[in-house]
Amino acid sequence: MLNTDLAMGLVRVTEAAALEAAKFMGRGDKIAADQAAVDGMEKAFSMMPIRGTVVIGEGELDEAPMLYIGQKVGIWDDNMPEMDIAVDPLDGTVLIAKGLSNAIAVVAMGTKGSLLHAPDMYMKKIAVGPGAKGAIDINKSARENIINVAKALNKDINELTVIVQDRERHDHIVNEAREVGARVRFFGEGDVAAALACGFEETGVDLLMGIGGAPEGVIAAAAIKCMGGEMQAQLLPRSEEERKRCDSMGIPDPDKIFTIDDLVKSDDVYFAASAITDCDLLKGVVFSKADHATTNSIVMRAKTGTVRFVEARHNFSKSELFLNK
Repeated sequence: MLNTDLAMGLVRVTEAAALEAAKFMGRGDKIAADQAAVDGMEKAFSMMPIRGTVVIGEGELDEAPMLYIGQKVGIWDDNMPEMDIAVDPLDGTVLIAKGLSNAIAVVAMGTKGSLLHAPDMYMKKIAVGPGAKGAIDINKSARENIINVAKALNKDINELTVIVQDRERHDHIVNEAREVGARVRFFGEGDVAAALACGFEETGVDLLMGIGGAPEGVIAAAAIKCMGGEMQAQLLPRSEEERKRCDSMGIPDPDKIFTIDDLVKSDDVYFAASAITDCDLLKGVVFSKADHATTNSIVMRAKTGTVRFVEARHNFSKSELFLNK
């Protein structure tokens, strides 16, 4: 089985989720949009030449009927590679319901045992692209990290852009960034899209800091690793129950600082994303004449460092994914 087949197969998975979810763009129904993305993604996975197990998904079996943690996906022939799968069929449910930018469908895939089984709780994160690798330290202040990243990128601090989720819990980051003269860019939802933006100079985003979901953090780490960047993270359990949850998922020390190699243990990892609405890197789904649509996606592999941008034009009347619906 060619690795390029796996990469392109993974793009088809995110494309299917994006195409289904995009039908609900701006309709105010985030639940229906999310379910459509899940349906499309699961059907596309059924055609993948892998033995896949969902390790980060829509929830446990009793919480999610599809793409639940532990679900087997793929064709599952004996000669196919056994893979860990992390999915977020719709990163930005509120965004798509409101017709806003940066809603994407994302998947990370790695060899068995390569992806941290992150519990559904908060995670503190800091991430940069390859140009600032080695310049971040999650234990240091926002101010120190901003100064060090600016030096690594050979930028004046007033040219540096920090991307932060627009939440009160991040006020200290915003204040420190502004005090040293850095620019701050807010995002409402979409942790993975924000992290992805750090890896490409053309987005103008240099540094991600803040607290968000742990499952999204692992998916973002896969993207950052594929791009050659750096990410550090720390789980933030808020109760004894959440601490026990960490232990049950193989994380005995929930206070541990995770490096990118802890979050994604193997270089044989893939990341794919398809834009549902317009994003920094990718144009969202565009429906044209009847039964036709265009998607824009990115797919990467850490082992080779290859990054592919894929524009696809879909004819629903001929696609096996959309026939007989």
